[in-house]
Amino acid sequence: MSNSKEGSSPLISRRRFLTYGSAAGIAGLAGCSGATGSQGSSLSELSVAYMPIYPDMQYFVMKEQGFIDELSVQVSGEVFSDGPSIVQASATGDFDVMMFGIVPAMIVIDKGIPSRITAANIQNAMEILARRSFAEVWDDSDTGKEAFERFESEEGRKFTFGTFPPGSVPDILLRYWLSEIVGVDPESAVDITPLSGAGPVRQALLSNKIDGTSIMEPVPTIAEQEDAPFQSIAWAGDFMPGQPAAVTLMHDRILSENQEIAKEFIQQHKRATEFIQTNPAQTAQAASSVIGESVLPVETARKAIDARASDFISNPRNIADGADIFSSYAATAGKIEEPLTREELFDFEVHESVWALNPPPSQKHQLNQEKQKVSVALFARSNSGSSLKVLQARSLSLACGN
Repeated sequence: MSNSKEGSSPLISRRRFLTYGSAAGIAGLAGCSGATGSQGSSLSELSVAYMPIYPDMQYFVMKEQGFIDELSVQVSGEVFSDGPSIVQASATGDFDVMMFGIVPAMIVIDKGIPSRITAANIQNAMEILARRSFAEVWDDSDTGKEAFERFESEEGRKFTFGTFPPGSVPDILLRYWLSEIVGVDPESAVDITPLSGAGPVRQALLSNKIDGTSIMEPVPTIAEQEDAPFQSIAWAGDFMPGQPAAVTLMHDRILSENQEIAKEFIQQHKRATEFIQTNPAQTAQAASSVIGESVLPVETARKAIDARASDFISNPRNIADGADIFSSYAATAGKIEEPLTREELFDFEVHESVWALNPPPSQKHQLNQEKQKVSVALFARSNSGSSLKVLQARSLSLACGN
């Protein structure tokens, strides 16, 4: 895949880019930050890199439901088997949008490729699974540390987790849970075996080759359907609310030079999120079609959508706190040079501008009420302008999704 612009877009250091490029974002779309207008798009094709994984569900829906066809540019999608492959391919700068895990997204940014997260795809996506026999020990122990010590004493070996490679989203989440929540050293209390993706994790569970895992849907649902002797002992939504997983990363040429395209894509992303929430059967069909029915049957996809770990969202602010934790752990794991700031990681303006144009019904009603108050104040021509300014400020805040 090629893009005619890329030959003139050399890579620059992350720090240098942030120094010179911070003003080139799309701050103020829809008036939320005081912008006076927007520029037209010079893009003829939008290139998207994505993965055939459950957390990229918005892209599946956008593709299968024809939402992509409503964009004002052609969309060219390329599928990759894993996040590191997208990171490697991103070095050429060919991709305008990348939908993958937040850790690979951090690596892309850390490498100096000017890009930022404009949407979250999902939150609270990870389940910690363990053998049912260990789950009984877990429930019967006063602490997690005691449970792992009892396992080692009884089995003559350490508890073995099998999950994605070091520095991945499942791996970082597992290490955070072990150290910060359970209170044990991930390097000494247990063994963590790296596996090369959801398929190998699923096979390891079904063949009883590991004692537990940190994994996202639909693997927990598949394990349950196959009657594998595993159950959840912890969920990210309980111990790290807003846990980040897959995200939508945009190249800065879209954010700075093609603002309307950026808004259009996030509008369809948001639309896909709402579709997932209201049309689970059709969503399951889309997921099965894109991932492959032999890998993910429609029935399994449908059941997985109802799982608590299938928390699909679009608003990137939902995962900001969790992203701080992941950034620190990614730096410790050597995946990035140093922790990234929120300014380096996110561009919240795109989503907020789209939200302002189409807020949820409850917020839309509240916004209309505030507008009515402003109209009444204007009509009354109050002698004190302060009340009117407060109402106007409140309406602007609501319009920006605050």
